[in-house]
Amino acid sequence: MMNIDCNFDGGNIHVVDSSDSNAIKLEIRKDKHADYSQWFYFRAQLNTLEKCSFTIVNAGQVSYPEAWDDGTIVASYDRQNWFRISTDYQRQQLHFSLTPTQPIMYFSLYIPYSYERHNDLIAWALTQQHCQLHSVGRTVEGRPVELLKITNNTHSSDQQNKKNIWIIARQHPAETMAEWYIEGLLQALLNEDNSLSRSLMANANFYIVANMNPDGSIAGNLRTNGAGVDLNRSWLVTNPEQAPESAFVSKAMDKLGVDVFLDIHGDEEIPFVFAAGCEGNPNYSVHLDKLDKKFRKTLHQINPDFRVENGYPADEPGSDDLSIACNQIGHRFNCLSLTIEMPFKDNQYLPDPIKGWGTERCKALGQASLIALQQMLADI
Repeated sequence: MMNIDCNFDGGNIHVVDSSDSNAIKLEIRKDKHADYSQWFYFRAQLNTLEKCSFTIVNAGQVSYPEAWDDGTIVASYDRQNWFRISTDYQRQQLHFSLTPTQPIMYFSLYIPYSYERHNDLIAWALTQQHCQLHSVGRTVEGRPVELLKITNNTHSSDQQNKKNIWIIARQHPAETMAEWYIEGLLQALLNEDNSLSRSLMANANFYIVANMNPDGSIAGNLRTNGAGVDLNRSWLVTNPEQAPESAFVSKAMDKLGVDVFLDIHGDEEIPFVFAAGCEGNPNYSVHLDKLDKKFRKTLHQINPDFRVENGYPADEPGSDDLSIACNQIGHRFNCLSLTIEMPFKDNQYLPDPIKGWGTERCKALGQASLIALQQMLADI
């Protein structure tokens, strides 16, 4: 019998039958307190180095079954180096197989970003000269939601002219590529030898939340927090009890102001990088439309992984759902507000058959976003 385990940070799987290594049957668990499912992450102790075959028998009942078509998953022997495995989706079941070279393997929908790595990232950032812990909120389960402020020391008169740029990630905990993006962005922004960083901090205050949803991340949830709430549908009327994470950030925004808002996500189905705007907001203007288009064009020129076109259908004027963070913040502060989406699969325009859309490309996109913002500051 094969030993399969997911009792660790971010783990998610249920073993149906592991008696035959050629026919392992698994199920994806639903989110804690919610009906979403798609994310999985588990360890297999293989009892043979011959070909092993796995089937996720409830793949057709997950939140986005259409995402399985032409998809891949990731695997690793050491949780440091991940590679792609092809899958086959037939009759509402997802099949994958491989011939291992080592007896312990990890499998996941996408490359995990552990809570321990998150804590290391925050600890490192706070040792850097221009980063401070501005404030801390608490999740449903009492974990910290750290709001970092990154800026240089300037006189109060100079501070008044600075733009406030907000970047948050992992409202949906399974979208781990979002925190890889933040890691790359922080490494560039906090690099004292980087002239781009100096220019940005002279003209802007950055407010960054690397992980909005630690509870869901640790639980192995797809979309929800510790109370089963989709945080990215909780911004119209914030609830400090059921969604304290978004309530905390929303309150801080009201106090500090917002000139640019980027909400970093991943999309299970669409195989390229894109931004979704708030063109359906009631107060969407010609000026905001110009900023939106310029940001997309500029980021594409800097990093061709990013596509100018929207992966989602554009909303009709006045039809936006203001419970979504991008729409609510764009509406409330009349500012450039975008959701940036990265793929779970690969970028179909610039594919990498071994790594797919890997962590280094997430980090490079975060760094490129800083360049795009720097080039746009005069227009904001």
